[in-house]
Amino acid sequence: MFTGIIETLGKASRIEQQGESIKLSVSAGFIAEDVALGDSVSVNGVCLTVTEIKPPHITFDAVYETMRRTTLGDLHIGDSVNLERSVPVNGRLGGHIVQGHVDGTGRIASIRSIDNSWFVYIDASPELMRYIVTKGSVAVDGISLTVAESADRTFALSIIPHTWDNTTLRDKRAGDPVNIECDILGKYVEKLLGGHLAGVDRAKDKGGVSMDLLTRAGYVATATETDDSGHW
Repeated sequence: MFTGIIETLGKASRIEQQGESIKLSVSAGFIAEDVALGDSVSVNGVCLTVTEIKPPHITFDAVYETMRRTTLGDLHIGDSVNLERSVPVNGRLGGHIVQGHVDGTGRIASIRSIDNSWFVYIDASPELMRYIVTKGSVAVDGISLTVAESADRTFALSIIPHTWDNTTLRDKRAGDPVNIECDILGKYVEKLLGGHLAGVDRAKDKGGVSMDLLTRAGYVATATETDDSGHW
């Protein structure tokens, strides 16, 4: 698990194509001195496993599913990448819960500076936008950010100088792709709520809403509201 607080910028130093997968090496600075084989590192928001260490370089295997869902296939040698090691159990949750499991990609729509900050607008599909809410959290290329505005197909981020200066956002231009990981809490709520609503639908198909269903939903009935069978 990660927090979306970027520790350092690395650079792609080797990209070896292996069919639909790649072997990616990154010049990782101090991070290469404090990881072990098998450790997880977030690279532009993608959770990758360390397979080789030759400081200052660390190497990862990015397989087909990873390549299909992320922007790693757009990397070129020399490109900067955001790096974060997995958070220790006793570490600070400085951003939000980030798994490194990218939900999909979006594209930079525009960037404009306002005083000493930057507004970054990102276009994303409706499948992603359903989880992106104003003042909620989202990870963009692994960076934990707060959503400033949210519409049907676009959301905006207000970027402070520290984040701008210490992440890859400063290198982005309109049209550039970015990795997006939506807040895991929203996805769990939708899954659980979906199961509940499915139960309601099944009850309706069987002839109505039962008292058992209402009780499980938190409703407390009086003795006169049902017949002996437990139905309305």
